[in-house]
Amino acid sequence: MATLGKRFKQVVDWRAALIAGAVSGLVFLLFTVWLTYNDVGSAWLMLRVLASALLGEDALVPAAGDTMRVLGAALTVHLPLSLGFACLIAFVLHRWGIIVGIVGGALFGLALYGINFYAVTAFLPQFTLIKSGSMAFAHLIFGAFAGGIYELLEVEEFVEVSE
Repeated sequence: MATLGKRFKQVVDWRAALIAGAVSGLVFLLFTVWLTYNDVGSAWLMLRVLASALLGEDALVPAAGDTMRVLGAALTVHLPLSLGFACLIAFVLHRWGIIVGIVGGALFGLALYGINFYAVTAFLPQFTLIKSGSMAFAHLIFGAFAGGIYELLEVEEFVEVSE
């Protein structure tokens, strides 16, 4: 055995993490737009709240011709966050397989909900407009998808640890 006495560690598959972030971010965005439509009758509320993080509170008020600006700002805010959070989930959970990826990711998603709606709202109070149990569930789904998709796509690679 050539590996006898050598130590190895598993490395994160960043390609899989970025794909997991993009897919789970899209699922989250579509799900939350649908939730806000069912809760308040506006599919744009979620997008306007996200956009307001970049454009200010003026983005909350519908104006003629601002649809693409709001959509662009919402995606500019949401996509990097989704990619970053999925990479963090992958970094923390990449060693333990699909079940831990899904369950651990779901717990991470709930932690993100807590951070978003109990800490970030101190700086962006407009986020309280979308605070709900449904939104907590959406964060749980995001984390579960991110962890699960990462584990499904991950190509396991190990590197030797020098002692």
